[in-house]
Amino acid sequence: MKKHHGYTQISRKIARFSGHPTIFFMACAVIIVWAITGPIFKFNDTWQLIINTGTTIVTFLMVFLIQSTQNSDTEAIQIKLDELIRAIEPARNRMLSLEELEEDELNELKREFDKLAEKARGEAGS
Repeated sequence: MKKHHGYTQISRKIARFSGHPTIFFMACAVIIVWAITGPIFKFNDTWQLIINTGTTIVTFLMVFLIQSTQNSDTEAIQIKLDELIRAIEPARNRMLSLEELEEDELNELKREFDKLAEKARGEAGS
């Protein structure tokens, strides 16, 4: 369990840091500086390569970082929802770990809940 603890902590810190408005404005500033330097470098291939390479590397790394933090968040939410379902007496324990079901099973449950919602709307309108 502790095997990826360091990675998880670092990825969460970087995700929080990179999501801050200051970082967004810094990224905008980098692009503006790059654009302003275009005429200086006569918009040559190296000038274009700098921004293309930089943005590609950042995007590539951020995809994995975001996916990692999203997986952790989703797992935590699922556990919390499972606990709520388990704790509420009239709830069906069948609803625990729905994320593990196949697509057709999820669609069947969705249709069931759509019918319940339609029925509730009909009763509310009466």
